[in-house]
Amino acid sequence: MSKKRKCISAVVFGVIIVLLLIGIFAIGAEQRAETIRETMKDAVLHESVKISFLGIKDVNPAVISAYVVTGIIFVFALIVRIFFIPKFKIIPGKFQMLLEEAVGMFDGLAKGNSPHRNSFLGAYIFTAGGYIFIGTLFELLGVQAISVSGHPVSLPAPLADINGAISLGVLSYTVILSGGIVSNGIKGVFMTLKDFSLPISMSFRLFGALLSGALVTELVYYSTALSFVLPVFVAVLFTLLHALIQAYVLTMLTSIFYGEVSEKSPPKPPKEKKKKDRQTKTNDRTFEVVA
Repeated sequence: MSKKRKCISAVVFGVIIVLLLIGIFAIGAEQRAETIRETMKDAVLHESVKISFLGIKDVNPAVISAYVVTGIIFVFALIVRIFFIPKFKIIPGKFQMLLEEAVGMFDGLAKGNSPHRNSFLGAYIFTAGGYIFIGTLFELLGVQAISVSGHPVSLPAPLADINGAISLGVLSYTVILSGGIVSNGIKGVFMTLKDFSLPISMSFRLFGALLSGALVTELVYYSTALSFVLPVFVAVLFTLLHALIQAYVLTMLTSIFYGEVSEKSPPKPPKEKKKKDRQTKTNDRTFEVVA
């Protein structure tokens, strides 16, 4: 890029910034029907914002988001399996390389933390990580729905609702418990149940991290001086960070605890060997006394 073009680009960028600042103070504050306290409460509990779905009234909007995200993932996986995977080559293309890197990353995570049993674990953490990532990014689409009261509502991320976060945390804990049962039987159950606070910590860590981004964005929107343009950057930044971090954290915790409970206990020495050892020691003592 030449020096002249750089100067023109800098001038254009400066003019845009000035116009945005003028627009921030010229538009003024928007009259809001809710206080900031009510807005925060609705973002957490979704009590006053309900949607009518398939004839069922008072449906949590996060449930609609969960159905939509699940449908998107299912259709995408079906398309990839039918149209792309049969055409994979030894020398991979861009899409094949991207898919192999993603699968290899989660497969390596499963094998590294659970070397004894990892086939199902790799598939689960890949699915859970993909659901968290795509479900969090779904919030950026701003899909609109009409609430029961007639007001437009943006569908939130599925895991920004406490029910969705608890469901995924309990499901991950169930997977960990199943690994302990398959590998160590009843002993694996006790090894898993000793960490009884694990589903609670996983659920609330996921819920708190995703919800914090939504609350920060609501605060930025609510402020007069910051409610113009800036929320776009704040929403994208927080959403991307939470999507990446929370997908990694939950899959890492699941694979670590799964590896601990699925590790087989060392076998006990056979009783016959113990008897032979005792008999040998007795003979040695008798020989010493006689000598």
